[in-house]
Amino acid sequence: MKDEPPPSRPRALLPDLAPWRTSPDFRRLWVAGLVTNFGSFLTFVALPVQMKELTGSAAAVGAIGAVELVPLVVFGLYGGALADALDKRKLILWTEAGQGLLCVVLLVDATVPHPAVWPLYVVAALSAALGSVQRPAMDSLTPRIVAHEHLTAAGALNSLRWTVGGVAGPALAGVVVAYAGLGWAYAVDLVTFAASVALMAGIAPAPASHEAARPSLRSVAEGARYAWSRKELLGTYAVDLAAMFFAMPLAVLPFLADELHADWSLGLMYASVPAGSLLVSLTSGWTSRVHRHGRMVALSAACWGLAVAGAGLVRDVRLVLLFLVLAGACDMVSGIFRAAIWNRTIPDELRGRLAGIELLSYSVGPQLGQVRSGGMAALTGVRTSVWAGGALCVAAVGLLAAGLPKLMSYDDRTNEHALRMRSARAGSTPPVPPVTAS
Repeated sequence: MKDEPPPSRPRALLPDLAPWRTSPDFRRLWVAGLVTNFGSFLTFVALPVQMKELTGSAAAVGAIGAVELVPLVVFGLYGGALADALDKRKLILWTEAGQGLLCVVLLVDATVPHPAVWPLYVVAALSAALGSVQRPAMDSLTPRIVAHEHLTAAGALNSLRWTVGGVAGPALAGVVVAYAGLGWAYAVDLVTFAASVALMAGIAPAPASHEAARPSLRSVAEGARYAWSRKELLGTYAVDLAAMFFAMPLAVLPFLADELHADWSLGLMYASVPAGSLLVSLTSGWTSRVHRHGRMVALSAACWGLAVAGAGLVRDVRLVLLFLVLAGACDMVSGIFRAAIWNRTIPDELRGRLAGIELLSYSVGPQLGQVRSGGMAALTGVRTSVWAGGALCVAAVGLLAAGLPKLMSYDDRTNEHALRMRSARAGSTPPVPPVTAS
């Protein structure tokens, strides 16, 4: 049998569709996620708009994020333990249905003669809790339904799904809220949740691994000890936290647009980061041929910081937009290779708990980064907050790279954990129980 010729350069850049072609369950999960992602952005935009209309207070709108933080932390960790101990498919279906019921609450509140404020906070908190329970189950399901050699491609396709929603979702939400009203936004979101549940119902059951521990604080601690013992995993969390904490500029973009006398550019600024991510997702075919994932995580995180610093230094709004697009592209590259390390090396019985830790690393970091950028802008000025945050990100990533040689030397062709998981998936050797730190 002759070797297949290498793909042409344009074809080599296109997303690798192997997971889509070979796994019907992955197709169902991907389409369901795309549908519900669009709907969720409707509520993401409509909820703060309704809060603003009811209260006229920026502080009240900001408090939505505050009530989401505690459920995010608590249920993210415990949700990971649940994902390891229960059938992942059932957990995803029940939490998706729960999100739909929360849409019903918002729809009713938006259509009564005198809408109340408190249901918005309650729904925001409960939605954060349900999302934190669901996300580890979804993340840990992917390695079960996708072949080991296709996991990097699956991560890129999942990122494409998120970025399509990140670019198109807010635009659609703005139109619906402005021209049809809040009630229609919540109603459409409810329909997308119903469609998503119908699609996910066709996925095969995904029962817990027989080695999985019962959900408890002890099992959560076991997952944390395992993460601590794996310095390359620890490095992915630390690098992402540093990048988001020091260089997340979204909170100060309205003020940056003001300083540049370009109020018209604010919407483009918000869309620029996901647009850069989308460009990488659409040309992600090359990622399946990269094996030094740790180096790519660190390098792309440092480039994210450099791009954000550039956005703070230049005075031409067109260059600001260009740097924000570059930042989004770098962030997506980092995300793809972080997911590749996670999916290729974490044992099945711990995958949910580690997904819970991952959820915190890429969710809490941006929220803390908003606080950092806003506080620093108040003390030093908006543009200084942006460029200095980017510079601090580069410095922090450099220090982490120097202090975490396991991350920098990671190679999925030789890493012992990746080889063990590859052998286990192939059925050549039984899974080896993970070694936890003492």
